[in-house]
Amino acid sequence: MTDRLPPRSALAADVRYREVWAWSMYDFANSGYTTVVITAVFSAYFVAGVAGNAEWATLAWTTALSVSYALVVLTGPLVGAWADAHAAKKKLLALSTLGCVMATAALYFAAPGALVLALALIVLSNFFFCIGENLIAAFLPELADSEAMGRVSGWGWSFGYLGGIVSLGLCLAYITRAQAQGEPASHFVPVSMLITAALFALVSLPTFLWLRERAAPQPGGSGAWRRLIATAHRAQHYRDLRRFLVCLLFYQAGIQAVIALAAIYAQEAMKFTTQQTITLVLVVNVTAAAGAFCFGYLQDRIGHVRAIALTLIGWIAMVLVAYFAENAAGFWVAANIAGLCMGSSQAAGRAVVGVLSPPERLAEFFGLWGLAVKSASIFGPLTYGLATWITGGNHRVAILCVGAYFVIGLVLLRGIDMQRGRAAALG
Repeated sequence: MTDRLPPRSALAADVRYREVWAWSMYDFANSGYTTVVITAVFSAYFVAGVAGNAEWATLAWTTALSVSYALVVLTGPLVGAWADAHAAKKKLLALSTLGCVMATAALYFAAPGALVLALALIVLSNFFFCIGENLIAAFLPELADSEAMGRVSGWGWSFGYLGGIVSLGLCLAYITRAQAQGEPASHFVPVSMLITAALFALVSLPTFLWLRERAAPQPGGSGAWRRLIATAHRAQHYRDLRRFLVCLLFYQAGIQAVIALAAIYAQEAMKFTTQQTITLVLVVNVTAAAGAFCFGYLQDRIGHVRAIALTLIGWIAMVLVAYFAENAAGFWVAANIAGLCMGSSQAAGRAVVGVLSPPERLAEFFGLWGLAVKSASIFGPLTYGLATWITGGNHRVAILCVGAYFVIGLVLLRGIDMQRGRAAALG
């Protein structure tokens, strides 16, 4: 019996079920980091515990994230170009995974007042996470048929949100038990960092066992800088991809601000407790998983551009609902709209880049995808942080400010021709 899919399936001809599952398991594994560390637990603990609720605490948090994203912007395309030249996507993925796991585990030592240590470890862990995210995404076009990129990308993202649910659920179970015994956050949050790191390491193992490195080393091992320069010289040839990356830059600024600051907004603006915030994030991960899985099929049916336009309209609606929400019920509605849009827009964007990327330069072009996303991750959260600082802690105004990025993304989405862009990638 074989696990090969029949002809005209969503997968490439030489790809089997097990390999796609192994690829998706990396999304499952690494999502615990963003869900627990960046979104739900450590971000709020940093502001309230490590920084002692200082006025500059939110700005310090967003600045640390921005520094890590700046490092990714500077190095991501180079790492991708080197991986393509040496057929080393999988090798570099292993190194980035090890770096993120170790730095996350080291957050165990980030006690109240240990500002420098906490900020340094956030920069390191998030840098390695982002490099790994670029590299695992570069495998997508090798696994999926070009007409089914949306649904296969959606499979991976939905697995990712399920991974976030598992990681956060384990941490919530431990935190609930610790709080019942009277332990403070300075005790149970560090342990949750160890749980997150261990799960990341364990669950990523199938990826390294069964995901194949199909690329072949380029003759002469062409240098990373030389490859990037050659791509820059041909930028006009990839005009649809270029326009989409600019569009992505703006709408991802809004998404990254929501991801990085959701727990802070819930606790500071809506006065949620830690347990309420974690429960909210758990439920939002369920809606995000559903959005990513189902929307991938819709994307392949109605087209990539229309699909992303729908998600951006949803994001704009979410911002307005969150801004006007006066009670927990209203914020729950906004959060679940965000979940549906987050899963679908993240999967959709990755699929578009997969369709528009040349087969021989996948890691490099997904490095450019990472450059756009991480550049957005710099000024999106920073916009939020500066808005709260300037307005004296008004989180409602801050969420409205970052909402403008979704409007800009919707405008820039016009004019992208996917058929023309695919032809350019294969030309």
